Amino acid sequence: EGRCLAEHNWSKQSGCGLGSCQNVANLMPVKNWPTGGLLGLSIDSYQAKICKPVQDLKAILRPIMTAATITEELLTRYNVSGPRYTSYPTADRFHDQFSENDYVQALSGCRQGTARQPLSLYVHIPFCESLCYYCGCNKIVTRHKEWGTRYLDYLDREIDLNVKALGTGRKVSQLHFGGGTPTFLSDDELARVMGKIRSVFELTPDAEVSVEVDPRTVTAERLAALQIMGFNRLSFGVQDFDECVQQAVHRVQPAQQVFDLVAEARRLGFESINVDLIYGLPLQTTVSFRKTLETIGQLRPDRIAVYGYAHLPSRFKAQRRIAEADLPPVGDKLHMLSMGIEMLTAQGYEYIGMDHFALPNDALAVAKKKGLLHRNFQGYTTQPDSDMIGLGVSSIGMVGAVYSQNAKTLDDYYAALDNNHLPVERGLILSRDDMVRRAAIASIMCAGELLFESFGQAWLVNAREYFAREIDDLQGMVDDGLVEITPQGVFVTETGWFMVRLVAMAFDKYLQNARNVQRYSRVL
Repeated sequence: EGRCLAEHNWSKQSGCGLGSCQNVANLMPVKNWPTGGLLGLSIDSYQAKICKPVQDLKAILRPIMTAATITEELLTRYNVSGPRYTSYPTADRFHDQFSENDYVQALSGCRQGTARQPLSLYVHIPFCESLCYYCGCNKIVTRHKEWGTRYLDYLDREIDLNVKALGTGRKVSQLHFGGGTPTFLSDDELARVMGKIRSVFELTPDAEVSVEVDPRTVTAERLAALQIMGFNRLSFGVQDFDECVQQAVHRVQPAQQVFDLVAEARRLGFESINVDLIYGLPLQTTVSFRKTLETIGQLRPDRIAVYGYAHLPSRFKAQRRIAEADLPPVGDKLHMLSMGIEMLTAQGYEYIGMDHFALPNDALAVAKKKGLLHRNFQGYTTQPDSDMIGLGVSSIGMVGAVYSQNAKTLDDYYAALDNNHLPVERGLILSRDDMVRRAAIASIMCAGELLFESFGQAWLVNAREYFAREIDDLQGMVDDGLVEITPQGVFVTETGWFMVRLVAMAFDKYLQNARNVQRYSRVL
């Protein structure tokens, strides 16, 4: 995640930027819960030791599926609101009784842990030079470049306070800059942040170092500077190539500009290039979006994210500038989704799940084939589970069984650091049930299945009994061909994969208790 999209439901409405960039399944404790910390199998070892023969199991246990046929009636019936499950529990469950001390204790536990897995870092840069009307990010629109300098002064302080609890020299295997617009900062300012991080952390040789890029803010020279700093992955926010749509959302960027930047990024040797698109924007039509998909096929980035626009003007002030009459009808929006899946797969992209596509040789597609796909606040990822340190205003971190979110306004963020405190505003300590359900949801979202025996072994539970209510709730989806339930487990069908969030929702205890899902974006 971390993209500036209103579709990103709770993480955006709660004011976070990217949040916790680590595997939603994280650690899988099998003994001594909750005393003695988190003991047991990591999700990687779970997948490697228990689920590695996933393709063979599917061949034995699942019937052969024909090509999915999704009717308009089916799309309409299941087009409900629901979380994206880049984490579980979702950030709307965080509370302000969670304290800085809770987070520091989690950091200290991470320091003392025996596994010492490499960390993931997320750095939130909240500033943007102009307002995109669809945006639901935590952002500050300004042309005062000097604001960036002051922000980095405080970011340095926050890094130091985290390192004080974590220890110096911890290895980092994933570093992501999101926003806002990270390239709002000058090259010197970005280099300053990278220098600070390198001075107190150790980036592994194969670390994924990525940055979100607004094509309007960079040049070929800036791309070269980013590479010199150590960035090896880029994500370009395109949204749509149609000029009328761009004007309607106040984000005009010529297609040729994007093509030139992607070509230069390839020449410079960036390892992976992602492009974000949004369907359901004002003035979009099925015809215009088809042209955008044709254009993206010519651009051929390594990965593509196709997000659905969620119009929530009561929550996101910027969206009030969009005339609802200009939005495409629900039927057209759903057609854009199905058209996107059809056209991108025809262009050779693998459908990873939900809104993610990747070329067959991309690490994301390879991970899916091997049953080693993960999901975090950026969406689907190859990154194995690790503690995530969120840095900057509104960022979410996750350490062990703890989520922590920073203050969402600059004033509160600065005030905490002025008093030598970490800017923790709220968070959550996960219960054992939270951990069990997080692992189940991760398995559904990433592997499209929940194998009763192996899951029960990992968690010392009888999975069929533990999830008896959930299995019963899924019967309607079984009848509609979205899910199969056998004595071996729960399996998402080819058709159901398009609506995998709905399957995951059945395992969400908080939704079972509240049933108030209107705070979330639409599933389709």
